[in-house]
Amino acid sequence: MSEYSIELDGRSVAFTLRRSARRTIGFTISRDGLAVAAPRRASEREIRRALVTKSGWILSKLDDWVARPVAPELVLESGASLPWLGSELTLDLRGEGVRTTVRREGDRLILKHDPHLHGELRTRTLTKALQRFYKREGDALMAPKVAAYAARLGRPVRKVIVRDQKRRWGSCASDATIRLNWRLMGFPEALIDYVCAHEAAHLVEANHSPAYWRVVESLMPDWKPRRQQMRDEADRWVVF
Repeated sequence: MSEYSIELDGRSVAFTLRRSARRTIGFTISRDGLAVAAPRRASEREIRRALVTKSGWILSKLDDWVARPVAPELVLESGASLPWLGSELTLDLRGEGVRTTVRREGDRLILKHDPHLHGELRTRTLTKALQRFYKREGDALMAPKVAAYAARLGRPVRKVIVRDQKRRWGSCASDATIRLNWRLMGFPEALIDYVCAHEAAHLVEANHSPAYWRVVESLMPDWKPRRQQMRDEADRWVVF
């Protein structure tokens, strides 16, 4: 994938370009910006001409994303809400001992920490502890889901890695390693299922061609409304 920019109606617009065996030039606009998918044979001039032709639609969609509410910031205080599987957990901070530990009890997330932590060190320590919790729980929930979808396709998964990805919900590498964003654990499980199926389908088709979407549909017939919900409501479940 390569990154470019273009002038559209007096505005500089950045975009990523992915080439594949597809036959037409396609555009996708999401929280990550503008993504262009083009046939391998398409020249850069043709791609830029297509962008100019669709400039009105592109700029309108980009503006729609900018107008969306900004995701709430993490508040490291007892009583704060954290996204969890489409609902919320209430943060319960306890200044006990010297080790930082996190455990869930029902709808509460209990985070024990050194009471002498202050300032930036406290913020960094507690935030990292929460991230570790989300990664650990994400691995336990999402890795089996990916494995199950891959098994239905008859394709092996080398490894599932749940990690910090600022701009992507998931990815599938050429060596069959699938990476998923720990922030997905804030999303409803139906959307987590969609992302897992989406990445597993790349084990068969390493592109977003019509053939690829047929693979997704074989795993999840109602993938379209799930994808649309991801696009429309993602910021509701992202806090940090």
